[in-house]
Amino acid sequence: MQSILEGLKNNGFATVDYLVFFVYLAVLIFLGVFLSRSKDGKEKDSKDYFLAGNTLSWWAVGASLIAANISAEQFIGMSGTAFKSGIAIAAYELMAAATLLVVAKFLLPTMIKKNIFTIPQFLRERYNSGTGLAFSIFWLFLYVFINLTSVAWLGALAIKQILGLPTIDGMFLGMEVDMTLMGIILVLFLVAGIYSIYGGLASVAWTDVMQVTFLVGGGLITAYAALSVIATQLNLEGGALAALGEVFNGLKSIEGDTHFNLVVQRNEVLYPVINGTATQASDPYFDIPGIAVIVGALWLTNLGYWGFNQYIIQKGLAAKSLAEAQKGMVFAAFLKILIPFIVCIPGVCAFYIMHEQPEMFATLAGGIERSDDAYPFLIRNFTPVFIKGLSFAALAAAVISSLASMFNSTSTIFTMDIYKQFFNKNASEKTLVNVGRITSVVALVLALIAVYPIMGGADQAFQIIQEYSGFVYPGVVVIFGLGLLWKRASGAAAVVTAIGTFVFSILFKFLMPATPFLLRMGYVFVCLVVIFITMSLCSKKTVKAEEITEAAIKSQLKWSKILFIAAAICLVLGIAGMCSEYFRSWGIEAIFFLTAMFAVLGIYLNSNAKDKVQDVKALSIDLTLFNTDKTFRIGSALVIIILFILYIALW
Repeated sequence: MQSILEGLKNNGFATVDYLVFFVYLAVLIFLGVFLSRSKDGKEKDSKDYFLAGNTLSWWAVGASLIAANISAEQFIGMSGTAFKSGIAIAAYELMAAATLLVVAKFLLPTMIKKNIFTIPQFLRERYNSGTGLAFSIFWLFLYVFINLTSVAWLGALAIKQILGLPTIDGMFLGMEVDMTLMGIILVLFLVAGIYSIYGGLASVAWTDVMQVTFLVGGGLITAYAALSVIATQLNLEGGALAALGEVFNGLKSIEGDTHFNLVVQRNEVLYPVINGTATQASDPYFDIPGIAVIVGALWLTNLGYWGFNQYIIQKGLAAKSLAEAQKGMVFAAFLKILIPFIVCIPGVCAFYIMHEQPEMFATLAGGIERSDDAYPFLIRNFTPVFIKGLSFAALAAAVISSLASMFNSTSTIFTMDIYKQFFNKNASEKTLVNVGRITSVVALVLALIAVYPIMGGADQAFQIIQEYSGFVYPGVVVIFGLGLLWKRASGAAAVVTAIGTFVFSILFKFLMPATPFLLRMGYVFVCLVVIFITMSLCSKKTVKAEEITEAAIKSQLKWSKILFIAAAICLVLGIAGMCSEYFRSWGIEAIFFLTAMFAVLGIYLNSNAKDKVQDVKALSIDLTLFNTDKTFRIGSALVIIILFILYIALW
């Protein structure tokens, strides 16, 4: 206890910083309970608890999406990768902004029209109960043993380092653990659990509005404050902007440095300096392979995450209307564009200080033993009093909001897709809500037990999480995407594809260990597409297709021809590019993924227009469902323009 108190005294935090943080926690819990209370004594039903009674406005949807998404994975992991490799890692955030527009326009309308509660529910209704059950179990394991544990672990590590807390060895359930770390994890779980378990999605979504304010505001202020301190230390006139210019010019002057490149070539080598010692050469291309971040399998990661991930898409399903949900996603897209400035710039600044200002670095508290230490190091040393507390609250907001969303989604999937389907089909609304709450408690306990043996101190946690999530997303996108949009998609093809996504991912990892995982994901996707389409077209379990209008047929055939031509062009460009060493260095093979995507979309449109039969559980698709209002179109255009400018400026 004495060592903890000493750490708290010597970490640079003032009383006002702790006050800001604890006030934030108190207000968070109060709002979570207060805003989700039942009106007029009415008991919550399952729709109230799991979908917030479909009461969310566009700004609540957008804020909740970002709050659920941004966690220590970004603040710590992405900042760590930016420290090592540069801002190219921001592609995950920037391309996510574009993906949100696709999900809002093409995927969300169908889900809302079909009154989808959960992703496994869709699979059950579209394919068969076995497919739905398999993915229910998969998502539950993923949320409890990967998502909850990784978010809590990374958040606790960051908090421990920022506060300068010592390691205290102890025993937990027969395991030797760091009791300080476990104590922080327990607090994070309890704070997130108190209001999310009580109030359900309403608590999560409405508190996320406050959370995202702290997250974005505190993050931007942290980056600004750090740059201001650097300006002061280097005697620069012009404050934060001058410091950013100095960091930019300083790193650009280093031959081969890519810290301010959004797209990197193969063999552009960095030598990170950690604690004054140059580490082994590291090629950022392996983490962010050239144009693959724009036209490659990063789209699989983003579509799988934003379109078919329960704790994300649930926020859109809980909106007042489709129009509100779509506007909320556009709002979230704008916020995603801000995230790189919050998490990537601090990581790059930390690298600059170590590499270009070793004398300054030697005077600072704490060190950077690994890339993921960059953001905590910056908060401890470069944020002033009060701002330090605000920055700390922003990090906590990111962690807690993500944990709360995961608790809620875990309870939703278990209650609606397993308990109600297989144990108690006639369960009352009160019973469903109670089962949901119990499930959240069980998930909390299991994650607490599992966090230490599962998680370790891996360098660049963000990239590790992305790679192993990539084992799943190719199959998820194929199964869900074609299931939503293609009338011939069959249940047998879905089952084989679900198994194949793991088999092919593992196979390609062992056969092509030196190939960036974003490229391997593209190859897996191509294999799965071929299998899925072939099996679906060969399926005998079909019925007479629903008739569609002549205008719809002509429109689908026209767009299918355009997509086939686009696929052919991409194929030719890819083959030609592979013959050039220069184009290969930019990862030109990523365009084969785009070839496959265009071809798949062309096949689905052509088939929907021409085929006289369809799968027995095919969804009826009305093209007018994809119409959007003026606000959505203007917002989407602005997002695309901003992305275009950023990539041109920082290519």
